[in-house]
Amino acid sequence: MPIINSIAAMSDDMKTWRRHLHKHPELQFDCHETARFVVDRLKEFGVTEIHEGIATSGVVAIIEGKGAGPTIGLRADMDALPIEEATGAEHASTVPGKMHACGHDGHTTMLLGAAKYLAETRNFNGRVALIFQPAEEGGGGAGVMVEEGIMDTFDIAQVFALHNVPGKDFGHVFTTPGPIMAAADTFHVHVKGKGGHGAYPHETLDPIPAALSVAQAFGTIVSRNHRSLDDLVVSVTQIHSGSADNVIPDKAYLNGTVRTFDAEVRDMVERRMGEIVRGQAESYGVEIDFTYERGYPPTINDAEATSFAADVAREVAGEDRVDAESYKEMGAEDFAYMLEARPGSYLFIGAGEGAGLHHPEFDFNDEISPIGASLLARIVETANPA
Repeated sequence: MPIINSIAAMSDDMKTWRRHLHKHPELQFDCHETARFVVDRLKEFGVTEIHEGIATSGVVAIIEGKGAGPTIGLRADMDALPIEEATGAEHASTVPGKMHACGHDGHTTMLLGAAKYLAETRNFNGRVALIFQPAEEGGGGAGVMVEEGIMDTFDIAQVFALHNVPGKDFGHVFTTPGPIMAAADTFHVHVKGKGGHGAYPHETLDPIPAALSVAQAFGTIVSRNHRSLDDLVVSVTQIHSGSADNVIPDKAYLNGTVRTFDAEVRDMVERRMGEIVRGQAESYGVEIDFTYERGYPPTINDAEATSFAADVAREVAGEDRVDAESYKEMGAEDFAYMLEARPGSYLFIGAGEGAGLHHPEFDFNDEISPIGASLLARIVETANPA
């Protein structure tokens, strides 16, 4: 079946909801006003079981179907980004330095659209758990919600999520079984030397050559320490040192990100970075403090759940508009924690042309809301037919 007619009929409502959320962005776990808006809409739809304050400002709402059956979880992220908006839109952010630059306002709207339809029709067995999550953009809100027990408390059997992608064909859905998003780790390197006059470097222990050498050596981990067919990114993204042209500083700092899919590769990178740092400290006679922080794990789709979700997407979007063997992304997503706890799938939906994610001119394409809401609703109805 194509887009659900009653969901298509609420397109204007969804646009209004989304643009309200866009005007009032909130960051990380501080999504209280967004959550209040969500709860108010759910109550209007007739949803009576609503649980608030999970992971500070998260919401889980339960809709009962017509008969017994498992619980399907549908997740939407609610938080925005610390970016100054440059869209110039009438519905632009009213909060300086904050904007919905990743489309979480749209994800929340699509789940609200699915919730309204499911609450009205209840054409499914079992239950649906509507998961409105804070702090995807750092903070790992999904992991906190899992730690606070939502999977067990609400007896969630499977969980699904959907993310918009500008620059991809409008309305096309793509996903893949197995790893779809990477683990995201962060490293910090603090180099301590001995500063002095730039004209007399022999009297100093210059931290800058040591820092540059560490950065160059980190690059060899990708080219020389791992199998070329394994996916790995090591990026040094910051180097800071010094404040004047004639002064050798006493400190330098560098940091960056590591993106992997495989646990053994992840372990190897951390081990090699430690070896490199110790060697360069000895080589340059400086002290180096090295920290490796493990962030979001890889987002790994369950093969069976992904095949199922792709079949549903073909019904909604069209047979030729679904790629169920798509490529992996080196970006990261905290939905990984939910997929570690339960089988499920993460899917992308093309939003057509527009500024990219995390760009100050990005704006969610409201025209994909009925497609996304229909896909989420049909996942429930197809998994647990009444």
